[in-house]
Amino acid sequence: MTRSRAIFGLSAAHLITDLYSPVLPAILPLLILEHGYSYLTAGIIVTVFQLTSSFTQPIVGWLYDRKGIAIHISYSVLLGSVFISAVGLLDSYPLILAFAAIGALGHAFFHPSALGTVSKLAEDRSRGRLTSYFVVGGNLGFAIGPVLAGAAAGIFGLEGMIVLVVPGLITAFVLKRILPPPATNPVHAEGKTPEGSVPRTTLIAAGLLVLGSAFRAWAIFATMAFLPTYLTERGFSVVSANLMVTVMLLCGVVGQVIGGTISDRYGRKEYTLFGVAAAIPPFWVFLHSQGTIAFMALFLFGFFLWSTFSVTIAMAHELVPGSVGVVSGLMLGLAVGAGGAGVAVSGYIADMFSLQSALFGLLVPIAMAFLLFFLVPFPWRLFRRDAREVA
Repeated sequence: MTRSRAIFGLSAAHLITDLYSPVLPAILPLLILEHGYSYLTAGIIVTVFQLTSSFTQPIVGWLYDRKGIAIHISYSVLLGSVFISAVGLLDSYPLILAFAAIGALGHAFFHPSALGTVSKLAEDRSRGRLTSYFVVGGNLGFAIGPVLAGAAAGIFGLEGMIVLVVPGLITAFVLKRILPPPATNPVHAEGKTPEGSVPRTTLIAAGLLVLGSAFRAWAIFATMAFLPTYLTERGFSVVSANLMVTVMLLCGVVGQVIGGTISDRYGRKEYTLFGVAAAIPPFWVFLHSQGTIAFMALFLFGFFLWSTFSVTIAMAHELVPGSVGVVSGLMLGLAVGAGGAGVAVSGYIADMFSLQSALFGLLVPIAMAFLLFFLVPFPWRLFRRDAREVA
C-alpha cells in the first residue's frame, strides 16, 4: 500500500509534467496570429521542444544510471512549468525557442529519474499494474493540457498563459517536501549490473523493444493528428471530432491499467502481442463503417493499442534492471520522438493519395510493431512448459 501511494504521487507529478507538453501546439494559432509567424516558423517551436525532450532523455537516463547525476523531481516539474507557461509573455522569436528548449529539458529530466523510482518500488509480480498507474498520469496530463491552454488563452489572451504555471508551482512545492533527494549513485548502491557488462542478447532485445515502440508511437500519434480532420470531412463538427479522439485516448488510459494488470498474471510479451494484434481488426472496421459501429471500433482500437504501452515499459525495466534510466529515456524519449516523425510520412501519403489511405496505411507500422515485439527475446510465461505444468 505504501508503494502504491508513492507511485500514485509520482503519477500525479507525471500528470502535471505532461500537462505542459501539448501547450505549445495548442497556442500555435495565437502565435501565428499575434506575431505573424509562418506555419514553418511556428512549427519549428514545437519541433525544438520535441527534439530536445526526445533526444536528451536517454542522455539524462545514462547520467542517472552510470554517474549518479540527477536533479530532484520537483525541480524538473518547476523547470517545465515556468518556461512553457512564460512563452506567451515573449515577443522575441529566439527567446521563444530558448524557452521551449529549456521547458523541454524539464520534461526530459523528469521521466528517467521518476521511472527509475517506479522501477525500484514495483515488485515483479505487480510491476505491470504499478507501472501503468504512473504512465496513465502522463496520458491524462497530455489530454488535459490543450483544454487548459485553450481556456487560459481564451479568457486572458496569449499573455494569460502564465496562469498555467500555478499547478506546476504547487506540485513542485509539494514534491520538494515529500520526496527525498535522488540517490547519489543508484547503480552501485544497489549492486546493479555495472557498465559494460550488459549481455549482447539483452542489448538486442532492448533495441527491438524500442524500435517496436517507435512504430507503435507512429500509429498512435498519426491517429491523434489526423483523426479530427478525417472526422470533420465525414460531417462532424470540430468539437465533436476532438471529443471522439479524447474518448479514444481515455479508453487507452483504462486499457493501460487493465493491460498492465493482466500482464502481471499472464506475461508481458503475451499481452503485448495480444494487445497490438487486437487493435488491428477494430481499426479496419472503423475505416470501413459508419455510425455507432465505427465509433465503438475506434474506442476498442484506442483501448487495445494504448494498453500495451505501460507493459512494454515494464518489459524494458525487467530486461535491463541496472539501466532503468537509460531504457526509460529510450522508451519515453527516443521511441516517442521517432514515432512522432512517422506522422510526417503519413501526412505525405495523405497529400499523395487521400487521408483515408494514410490512415489505412497505419496498419503497416502496427504490423511492424507486432513483428518486432514478437522477435524480442523476452521470456514467455503463459506458454512456458513449467508454467503449464504448475497450472
